[in-house]
Amino acid sequence: MLHGGTMVTKPTFYITTPIYYPNDKLHIGHAYSTTVADTLARYKRLRGYDVRFLTGTDEHGQKLQRKAEAAGMTPLAYIDGIVEGIKKLWERLDISYDDFIRTTEERHSTVVQKMFSRLLEQGDIYLDHYEGWYCTPDESFWTEIQLKDGHCPECGGEVEWVKEEGYFFRMGKYADRLVQYYKDHPEFLEPESRKHEMLNNFLLPGLEDLCVSRTTFDWGIPVRENPKHVIYVWLDALSNYITALGYLSGDPELEARFAKYWPADVHMMSKEIVRFHSIYWPIMLMALDLPLPKQVVGHGWLLMKDGKMSKSKGNVIDPNQLIDRYGSDALRYFLLREISFGQDGVFTYESFMDRLNYDLANDLGNLLHRSLAMLKKFASGVIPEPAHLTELETELRDWIVSLADQTEAAMERKEFSKALETIWQLVRRGNRYIDETAPWALHKAGEGERLNTVLYTMFEVLRIVSVWMEPFMPKTAPEMRRQLGLASGAATTWDSARVFGTLPPNLVTAPGEPIFPRLDVEKELAVLGVLALPDASVAPAKEANKAGDKATQAQPEGVVSLIEIGDFTKVELRVAEVVSAEKIAKADKLLKLQLSLGDEVRQVVSGIAKHYAPEQLIGQKVILVANLKPVKLRGVESHGMILAASTDTQLVLATVSGDIPVGAKVK
Repeated sequence: MLHGGTMVTKPTFYITTPIYYPNDKLHIGHAYSTTVADTLARYKRLRGYDVRFLTGTDEHGQKLQRKAEAAGMTPLAYIDGIVEGIKKLWERLDISYDDFIRTTEERHSTVVQKMFSRLLEQGDIYLDHYEGWYCTPDESFWTEIQLKDGHCPECGGEVEWVKEEGYFFRMGKYADRLVQYYKDHPEFLEPESRKHEMLNNFLLPGLEDLCVSRTTFDWGIPVRENPKHVIYVWLDALSNYITALGYLSGDPELEARFAKYWPADVHMMSKEIVRFHSIYWPIMLMALDLPLPKQVVGHGWLLMKDGKMSKSKGNVIDPNQLIDRYGSDALRYFLLREISFGQDGVFTYESFMDRLNYDLANDLGNLLHRSLAMLKKFASGVIPEPAHLTELETELRDWIVSLADQTEAAMERKEFSKALETIWQLVRRGNRYIDETAPWALHKAGEGERLNTVLYTMFEVLRIVSVWMEPFMPKTAPEMRRQLGLASGAATTWDSARVFGTLPPNLVTAPGEPIFPRLDVEKELAVLGVLALPDASVAPAKEANKAGDKATQAQPEGVVSLIEIGDFTKVELRVAEVVSAEKIAKADKLLKLQLSLGDEVRQVVSGIAKHYAPEQLIGQKVILVANLKPVKLRGVESHGMILAASTDTQLVLATVSGDIPVGAKVK
């Protein structure tokens, strides 16, 4: 890129997913790992980075060989069909990877052999014998102490006693150096809880040497110095991150690519393989005298109501089925919005439907559809030039800049759910802006100039939302702009979303069908009960309600049902400060409150008007239930609920004593 006659080099960003084991179809948990990596890659591209995004498949090992034999196929023939299915899923989810590495490719296997030979020659690998317990599904060796009730501590599966000759990697040689690296680079492993686990459970007690070859099967990369051995999974699989870039390829162009992108900025994965990436992999790199990745990120699991997904439980969710019915962007949005990144999340069909109905249909879809309908009615479908901006528009303009800062900060911290919540503040503000300015009334009153400003502002909000949404929903964002009549260009860059007024006027819009139609939840649950595997979370809504009604009726009067601690932890309570309060017309009991949470302002409708005057509430620190689904009360949106104690004649707000910042969590 030339800038002022000088070549400007883009900063690089190299991100990887784990390479998936193609022994069966991938489930929604795998889709989550790859979707978060893709979202970050897309965001960085929009910010001007030269992004390299790698995914792929780990195709060697005893488990795959046994699966292929059981199917009467060669391992590669068995794997090929599954890999095609994985690639098809990534295509359907709009995963924008730059390279797909298969560990059966020559570009990988020849380099792994070179790496093994070098490590053997320098004494980091040695030949010995192994005797102990082995879990085939996890490709892991375990000691007697590590077993849990005689089973694999990772997957709970059967283990078998193995005694064979093997090559071993001297892990302990580099353990102290890695511990020091953790101390010197606190950002290396996220979240913080994973770091404590690696240190306390593995590094500090002392690392055992790692077996890196096998002789009891032959589906793998042969050791050149001793071909009866095949190179065992972790040295083989983990090396994909550098073989895909061209490390030791002998090709100057490919090795230049390796020099350009390595070290990786982010290795993204689920938490169960963090140990291999944050201990074994950095030690291997140290032995090869290569820089360590800048960051290893281990996110949580996507759980079902009855725990972790597994085929034995029959609760594995195929993402293809959800994409078939609701589209890829709906699934991407749910995964990124519903789960606090780094923590475990729970998938239920009901919560999936709620996100589609409340966030996508009611908020986003409604904003686009009603804006286009009014523009067609009041301005023949052409976005007008704005006239004078009032204080309402200038406040909106300034607020959008602060939202941009919040969105970027959340993305840099990989807080995808928080970034989407920030974006949705603008979506909801766009709907409120329409209600406040009432374009229909302006049209009826003949206030043409003011109407033009309002209509333009509505579509400027939609433009900005479409830019911010693009990393998350790569189909919806361009479809919104197509309906706005906005082609790619200066008004669709990331930086343009900071500048209110960038939308070119006189665009001819092209309204389409609602981008997210509202769903009949009961009907959808019935359909999904046919599509999906049997699972407690798919129980028809009516039956669940009946069971709940019976349980309620069985309770003695005045007795409250006991709940588990897990039920309580689902409720997010936060300290909020009342910054404004006003009565709602024709609603004697309701007040509309604006509550500050520090990094955002929430509108809440509360039935306290008979007990508190609006002016009494300003500055009060109250307790907000922050993760309630939005509702409308008397036509006014409410995003949460404040807590109060009451009797038949009295109501008192639950407030906070002492100096604590707004936004603090109540525990």
